[in-house]
Amino acid sequence: MITFRMPKVPKSLRGRSAASNPANRFEPHHYEPDDAEYWARDSVKTEVIDDHAVSIVSRNRSPDIPFDVSLNPYRGCEHGCAYCYARPTHEFLGYSAGLDFESRILVKREAARLLETELAKPGWVAKPLAMSGVTDPYQPLERKLRITRQCLEVLVRCRHPVMIITKNAGVLRDLDLLRELAQWDCVQVSLSVTTLQSELARKMEPRTSSPRKRLQAVKNLNEAGIPASVMAGPMILGLNDTELPAIIQAAHEAGARGVNYVPLRLPGATAEVFGEWLEREIPGKKDRILDRLRSFHGGQLSTSRFGERFRGRGPWAKELKHLYQLGCLKAGFRKRPVHLSTAHFIPPGASQLEFWKEKKGTKAQGHKGTEGEGAGGAN
Repeated sequence: MITFRMPKVPKSLRGRSAASNPANRFEPHHYEPDDAEYWARDSVKTEVIDDHAVSIVSRNRSPDIPFDVSLNPYRGCEHGCAYCYARPTHEFLGYSAGLDFESRILVKREAARLLETELAKPGWVAKPLAMSGVTDPYQPLERKLRITRQCLEVLVRCRHPVMIITKNAGVLRDLDLLRELAQWDCVQVSLSVTTLQSELARKMEPRTSSPRKRLQAVKNLNEAGIPASVMAGPMILGLNDTELPAIIQAAHEAGARGVNYVPLRLPGATAEVFGEWLEREIPGKKDRILDRLRSFHGGQLSTSRFGERFRGRGPWAKELKHLYQLGCLKAGFRKRPVHLSTAHFIPPGASQLEFWKEKKGTKAQGHKGTEGEGAGGAN
């Protein structure tokens, strides 16, 4: 009798960076298919699952993340970035951080209503709201479901500040709403650019917009009066780190308001997913890349230590920082800080009479914006 055995490194699937499902750390049992038909498949369809959330705003207390509140319209991300630090969040839902994360997407169809309810609470204090911080608000499903747009419509009505972090040029679809928010200094957008090599991006971030389209989106946004910046990352030592100066130059040419960088970190099962991806797509470089990453994070593939997780430590961290500084100097890049205003906030259902009495052109004291350091969709 012939028994089919799972290959050491599963074959790539069309439009996916993960090809298997690592065991869920919270589940006592793990099912591993062993039939030839399963492992011979070429693609996996996306499954859309309704998420009946009762609240929509997440609160953050991390001192190295530049926002206190965030909103995630989706759980799981069809962009399927091989390195995504958010993959382990799918394990809390009973799924895997691997293929499940990018093919089983939970959608919060009531997100806009829940957001409006949150903003109407007497105790709500307006502050920049990040979309998303975990998974990308403009992943492919957004073209059809429009949940992110519905949330933006609420924010426009309330003149509430928002920080958008994405890898998708689809953000340009909502240019009309972003322009309205920009009138009140209530929006900034950060596009994440990992590499300028289209082929590498297609393998590593299979369903994101091409690097060229992301940079064009930065240019279009700024030309429309919407402050947009670039997040170069994650920087992966031995794979894309030498591209950092070129990304900075490209960001400068696109008119970006700022550029920042963030190094790779591989928490939990992300390490297994990314390691498998390296074996399959970048043969012969896995050990070198992971060894350098360990030196970056004190012998580990990731660290949760505040102050280090987004900058690292040791000689490689210093080299990357110097490369960033030299890249900015060579490009003649000068950051133009973005200040998000909270002074024009109108709670849902509140009378707008007093706001019409404001003097035209009044500028508010607000929160200083950033270039989205350490946030998702992006990493």
